[in-house]
Order: sequence, then structure tokens, then C-alpha cells
Amino acid sequence: MTVRTFAYPLTLAIIAFTAAYLWMIGRAPYCECGYVKLWHGALMSSQNSQHILDWYTFSHVIHGFAFFGLLWFVRRWLPFGWRLAIATAVEAAWEIVENSDAVINHYRTATASLDYFGDSVLNSVSDIAVMIIGFYVAARLPWWATVALVLIFEAFTIWMIRDGLLFNIIMLISPIDALRDWQTELWNGL
Repeated sequence: MTVRTFAYPLTLAIIAFTAAYLWMIGRAPYCECGYVKLWHGALMSSQNSQHILDWYTFSHVIHGFAFFGLLWFVRRWLPFGWRLAIATAVEAAWEIVENSDAVINHYRTATASLDYFGDSVLNSVSDIAVMIIGFYVAARLPWWATVALVLIFEAFTIWMIRDGLLFNIIMLISPIDALRDWQTELWNGL
């Protein structure tokens, strides 16, 4: 195996390590409801972030777009596989941090996500997988099409659930009461 092709098994190893670590710290392997759904769209639900895909899947695709663009800009000389491995490591690190008690408690107290108790291992692995899909899509589309997709995904999720990557970042870094109240107003009605 050459150094160039080692990046792909490394990417898989990063995903496997992340899944094992999350399971080891007590994350449920899949929804404790006892079944797995391809899509779960209810926000005010203990099953949110427990199944394969949910409203936050769009944000993870955008992560892939962003990581591709950033790594192309700062390390375009690296082979594609190594940039993918780096992006996967960053996404995996986010999944680990996002599922720490500190971040889970922050989401529950500072945002409208009162029923959020962390992601299942299945959901975290799915989030990493859709980031990888976003990374591949960004590699094949012109930059302007990728930017258009980011805007479409963000507008769609804001319209549908009053949330998205931008609002998630705002509420994680510096929560805004008016934004939380606006989200809660819709989420309580769903």
C-alpha cells in the first residue's frame, strides 16, 4: 500500500475509532426506542439525532463543502485522499465534542433543544458519512454551485425548522434569547 492510498483506510479507521469511542462513553448504538428509521423529522423528540438522517443532516453536508473548500485553499497540494482523511478527522472530533456532557448540557440549557441527550452512535457515523458525501460533491461541482447549495440548504432548514448551521453556531457560541424563543415557538407547535 502506498502512502497515497493509505489515506482511505485511515479515513475508515477514524470513523471506526469515533464509533467505538462514542459507544465506550455511553452513547446508545442506535435509538433506544428499539428501531432504526432512515429519516426522523420530529424536533421536540427524544428520538432526534438518534436515527440515520434528520434535519441536521443538511448541516453535515455543508461541513463537507466547507472542509473541501478550506483544505483546497490551504493544502491543495495534498492528494484528495489525505484532504478527505483530515476532513473526516475534524468531523469526527466534532462528533466527539458535540456528544460530551458539557456540550449536550449547553444545548439543553441555552437552546430550544430541551429533549437533546446526545447523538446515537449510528447518527454520529451517519453525520460523518454525509460530510464525506458533501466533500465529494464539492470536489466535483464548480465553487459557485457549492455556494448555491449551501444557501439553499440553509434557507430550507431555516424555513422548515427555524434552524440550520448558522443558527447552530450562533446558539453554541453566544446564545440569543430572541432566537431561542422564535425556534421554541415553532418547535412546540410541531
